[in-house]
Amino acid sequence: MTDPAGDSGFRSGFVCFVGRPNAGKSTLTNALVGSKVAITSSKPQTTRHAVRGIISRPDAQLVIIDTPGLSKPRSLLQERLNDLVYTTWGEVDVIAVLFPSNQHVGPGDEYLVGEIASLSSPPKLVAIASKTDLVSPQRLAKHLLEIDALQDRLQVRWEHIVPCSAVNGEQVELVADVLVSLLDEGPAYYPDGETTDEPAETLVAELIREAALEGVRDELPHSIAVEVDEMGLREGRPEDRPLLDIYASLVVERDSQKPIMIGRGGEHIKQVGTAARRQITALLGTPVHLDLKVKVLKDWQRDPKHLNRLGF
Repeated sequence: MTDPAGDSGFRSGFVCFVGRPNAGKSTLTNALVGSKVAITSSKPQTTRHAVRGIISRPDAQLVIIDTPGLSKPRSLLQERLNDLVYTTWGEVDVIAVLFPSNQHVGPGDEYLVGEIASLSSPPKLVAIASKTDLVSPQRLAKHLLEIDALQDRLQVRWEHIVPCSAVNGEQVELVADVLVSLLDEGPAYYPDGETTDEPAETLVAELIREAALEGVRDELPHSIAVEVDEMGLREGRPEDRPLLDIYASLVVERDSQKPIMIGRGGEHIKQVGTAARRQITALLGTPVHLDLKVKVLKDWQRDPKHLNRLGF
């Protein structure tokens, strides 16, 4: 830990983003941090572990934990992801609940807020009306009233209700200011300039998975995982021309999914490799040689041994 020298009133703490799957949690995390620390996709339930995004300001350090969407478990994987969400709730100073403005507040939102309300000592709560760029001012006004009504119905209290759009940046800074205002005074937990504490291998695996999610059938995304088998700078290269070799496996659950992931003539896996390599190079600032293969771990989402191996 580092204490900002001479900064009286410096605030620091941890905030958890929660919401239904595809509420925009990862997109808002990236917008607040100012760089990509969490993968995003139009596919629901993209996030599979607690991603920490670090925002360092002269007056504060805010650590945002983007958690998986809480949902009815249909596999051992989802049970473990739900457990991760509940554990995270007990470790943060503030919980920010995202309600996408293009969807009505529904039973899934009420269940989520009700679960938070049932905690023995709930953290401070903030409601964020996300995706405001997708709705009219009239629809947004109704949405904000729906969010406000949850307070009496579920016996919770919102410290603030903030509408924002992570896509166009509208009120993103206000979200940061509101969250910081709810933190106690404290030290910086991470060095200035650090944006995440994710290991490079984890970030690489997530960027590959993000690329793999695009253009696949609806039933396939939940079946995809990524293992980085080997990663390191290639030996014998000049210092001014480094090359990072990455060997990774796209993991699917059934034999029938393997040809879908490879694609006709290897076309899909080539597209995945090209898109992922571009993102990894931008993230790490080093040219990348990416070697991908596809392997089957039968029903890995339901197999404790496979889940442990894949880090869940």
